[in-house]
Amino acid sequence: MQELDKNFLRGSYTPIVTPFSGDTVDYETYARLVERQASHGSHGIVVAGTTGEPTTLSIDERARLLEVALETAAGRIPVVAATGSQSHADTLELSRRAERAGASALLILTPYFIRPPQRGLVEYYADVAGRTSLPVLIYHIPGRAAVNVTCETVEQIVERAPNLVGIKHATQDLTLVTELLSRIGPEFRIFVGLEELSFPMMAIGACGVMNAVGNLMPRKIAELCELVFDGKLAAARAAHFELFELNQSIFYDTNPIALKYMMKRLGLLKENSHRLPMVPATRELELRLDGVLKRAGLI
Repeated sequence: MQELDKNFLRGSYTPIVTPFSGDTVDYETYARLVERQASHGSHGIVVAGTTGEPTTLSIDERARLLEVALETAAGRIPVVAATGSQSHADTLELSRRAERAGASALLILTPYFIRPPQRGLVEYYADVAGRTSLPVLIYHIPGRAAVNVTCETVEQIVERAPNLVGIKHATQDLTLVTELLSRIGPEFRIFVGLEELSFPMMAIGACGVMNAVGNLMPRKIAELCELVFDGKLAAARAAHFELFELNQSIFYDTNPIALKYMMKRLGLLKENSHRLPMVPATRELELRLDGVLKRAGLI
């Protein structure tokens, strides 16, 4: 497996929301969100992850978001491009554009809806990773993609593609985390993809988080990672409980519906806009989220 700098792909990599002005991507606000991450302690960012609503964006829009992120970050923090699609051809095109633009790494979603067999996943990732020199992470989110990745499958991909360096793991399966670290090695990067499991998964060896709450509290999420890395588990556990309701609130509705409302409420977004079939929070949900923000001391 490709050797990485010990501090690269480690810590809090916030998946940034995509702001819209009406039905148009608001790149100006996006740049401000990237700047906030770079100046408020995040270790890196992810462009067009699930929180960024990528399936509602065109290839050109996803590529432009990456360009804005890279221009704004200006080398201060790594920028990971989420380039996965249900289409192999679109994934390759997005990945090529990301490498040309200067992305630090690629996060590639398992093809969704298709439900390929494990051998198909091996061939897919070996092919895509073989066409780029960038480090590649699998994005494992069976709740949305309707396909699981096994430890054996990941091992086979790593054997075929040495630049497959990790996985974003968005399930409650802690056993797979232990299996991957035991069989591939502790240097294999596992990012926590479920907010409420940030501390537990890091406690058994995950390298960091890709946590949507980082859009609200970038410094606090980064500090949680640093506490775990420093071995201050009692303090990290306390931070886990402090963040727990906020972490849960992300999934009070389909992500990022709740998050975008909270960001608008905090003045981080000009508009709480989505593209169909995504829709804004209901009034009932807004009131519930106001309570979460008050208890978190954010309003």
